[in-house]
Amino acid sequence: MARRTRVLLAKLGLDAHTIGVTVIAQALRDAGMEVVYTGLRQTPEMVAATAIQEDVDVVGMSSLSAAHMSHFPRVVELLREQGVEDKLVLGGGVIPEEDAADLLAAGIDRVFTMGTETQEIVACIEDWMAQREAAS
Repeated sequence: MARRTRVLLAKLGLDAHTIGVTVIAQALRDAGMEVVYTGLRQTPEMVAATAIQEDVDVVGMSSLSAAHMSHFPRVVELLREQGVEDKLVLGGGVIPEEDAADLLAAGIDRVFTMGTETQEIVACIEDWMAQREAAS
């Protein structure tokens, strides 16, 4: 029996808004994925450590506090320092379009901005998992 896709969802920094991440968590669960939610006020160090400890396939970070330009790349950096490069890293929230290119250059695999349909996020993860399984 194949293991279910494991997704870590994290809220970084002082952001206290949870509606978006809650909607995403439910959509991923409805799609058959296992979701680990870290809760509020996570540091990049906490997110990277949890991703490794929980052995997740996907790290999804949400930000509505404009801290995405520092926190998201730091999580990628910490994962790489630990030799972890086999996870899909996603960022989302209130992220200006002009920041997306810099986040992608910093190692975020995909950036979802406000208004993204949950099915687009589910499809992104499912496609990535299928490609990963085909390559192994």
